[in-house]
Amino acid sequence: MTRVFRSKDADHISKHGIDLTLYNENLSSLNVVKVHVEEGHFEEFYNKVSDFVYSIIGGYGTFVLDDEKHEVSSGDLVVALAGTRIHYFGKMDMILSIAPAFNEADEVHVRFVEKTESPYYEAGNSNKSTVTL
Repeated sequence: MTRVFRSKDADHISKHGIDLTLYNENLSSLNVVKVHVEEGHFEEFYNKVSDFVYSIIGGYGTFVLDDEKHEVSSGDLVVALAGTRIHYFGKMDMILSIAPAFNEADEVHVRFVEKTESPYYEAGNSNKSTVTL
């Protein structure tokens, strides 16, 4: 069966610094998610079963995969196989494909990530932090 998924019909959620548009959540083989991030995904996690493939469609940032930093920009593809610890920083728009489809029971929280860990972090003139991209 061929289907068209429209943004207006998708679920929209925000968590840990990212905005997600969730398409086709009823498919068991694959999820496709539009990800928008202004500063970073401030949770390190891994998935026990699913592979995560991020296509960077705008902006730039730094992915941290199993503690190794990778600078990325528009046009790059990041592949994190099941079991890879993931978090990232930057201002990016991405398309995320998850296969097999996301199951919350398979996701493992490792830790919350501090904004000060971002390579783009700069202390502001006040007590607020800012990210410069």
